[in-house]
Amino acid sequence: MAEAMARTAVGFLYPGYSAEDDYPRLEKMLETDVRLPLVHTDIGEDAHRADALLEMGSAARLAAKVAEVKQQGAQAVVWACTSASFVFGWDGAREQVRELGSTAGIPASSTSFAFAHAVQALRADRVAIAATYPEDVAELFRGFLKAAGADVVAMRGSGIITAAEVGTWGREEVLELARAGDHPDAQAVLLPDTALHTAAHIEELEAELGKPVLTANQVTAWEGLRLLERSVRCPRLGTLFTGGTVR
Repeated sequence: MAEAMARTAVGFLYPGYSAEDDYPRLEKMLETDVRLPLVHTDIGEDAHRADALLEMGSAARLAAKVAEVKQQGAQAVVWACTSASFVFGWDGAREQVRELGSTAGIPASSTSFAFAHAVQALRADRVAIAATYPEDVAELFRGFLKAAGADVVAMRGSGIITAAEVGTWGREEVLELARAGDHPDAQAVLLPDTALHTAAHIEELEAELGKPVLTANQVTAWEGLRLLERSVRCPRLGTLFTGGTVR
């Protein structure tokens, strides 16, 4: 145990229980000495609705689990949730991350900023959003990406209210979501929900669409490594993990 704790680690605050098993899967796929320990936060009401998401991502709920993350030996921490970060808007999401980092005393980020940084790393000017969320919540993500400098050429919401339901989706549903959300002008397709199991499907998604695909748990892990200034090559996790850019 002591040997494991001595290894480099980035910790994740994950809301509730839906697709948290993507993280041990990602750690295994990355084949590095970096650990990806995960701590569950109390989500309150499980609803893709603005008021519920603002409470889910409140400073108090995140701060309540910071000590547990630090006990895992984390040297950086990521709020592993997209909707309960972008719902605050660009400035509000920045303040959320600033408060998390200040409370934890280590570098911090969130899945929303992971998407923004990943899109920039791929040099993807035009993106499509394939969301599980209701349209109004997906529209907030469009606004967040616009603030990050991305042009959202297409957006599809699926109307799913709870993360619990999203967590039941399998390979076929994930592939169909990506296909339905793609657009000929998009240089990358974004699937922004950490409740969605995607780690095992990224290679197939990119082969199917013929372009980079960014999924919430994938970019969250990448963001954690970025905070640690670690660059890891893993073709099974798509273009983002090969250092490639869009053409």
